[in-house]
Amino acid sequence: MPASDKEFVGSIPELYDRLLVPMIFEPYARDLAQRAKALGPRDLLETAAGTGAVTRALSSALGRGTRITATDLNEPMLERAKSRIPDATDIRWRQADALNLPFDNASFDVVACQFGAMFFPDKPKGYSEARRVLKPGGRFLFNIWDRIEDNEFADVVNHALAEVFPADPPRFLARTPYGHYATDPIRADLLAAGFGKIEIDVLREQSRANAPHDPAIGFCQGSPLRGEIEARGGIGLDAATEHAASALANRFGKGAIEGRIQALVISAVA
Repeated sequence: MPASDKEFVGSIPELYDRLLVPMIFEPYARDLAQRAKALGPRDLLETAAGTGAVTRALSSALGRGTRITATDLNEPMLERAKSRIPDATDIRWRQADALNLPFDNASFDVVACQFGAMFFPDKPKGYSEARRVLKPGGRFLFNIWDRIEDNEFADVVNHALAEVFPADPPRFLARTPYGHYATDPIRADLLAAGFGKIEIDVLREQSRANAPHDPAIGFCQGSPLRGEIEARGGIGLDAATEHAASALANRFGKGAIEGRIQALVISAVA
């Protein structure tokens, strides 16, 4: 995975949070928060918190009886998350790498991670770190996107950009966020990290946007896909985004649009 796949910088955090979070992340954030609530944790660690979609859902669902430590590798994303809930006294914010967590062994009842494991350059190491900081019997809850073909907005954008750059299509979406859905390797890596009682659920939802430009801008300009488009030069970022918006309009219509999204939700016991 190129290092650029983890670069959420510049205007990306704001666009990501404003456009992509309500469109594709919030339904899964609510699901993960309810799964965590059912476990009744006193101490919960969130890794790869991004702009805080799950953090907000967790804070709302769990209440003051749970101490939440929210971490992310990217300081700009964490700053955006903190700005959304500045007065939350139940949340401790900390910049941290999920592959090298700055916490003691057996510190948490639950580790939660929403759509972050796909970005781990060493997934077994990331799972091992989650296992290390969990108390015996603690739970690792995380979700990952299913294949891109089951996530319609992203799939249309991916194909549209291949039309714009046929000699060298930007592959960020298919390579990283939607590229790590095979369940056998996930199970094997979790078992190798010391987890047991592994459960994997498929969760289908509907994605909604006010107009085709919202997912086009969200994916093309509010994710590391932006860097891949800009690096190719040619027609430029705005024109590539417009082409993606046109493809979405042709597929789903020109007003408010809906498309299928699908993810895997994984639970593993330490």
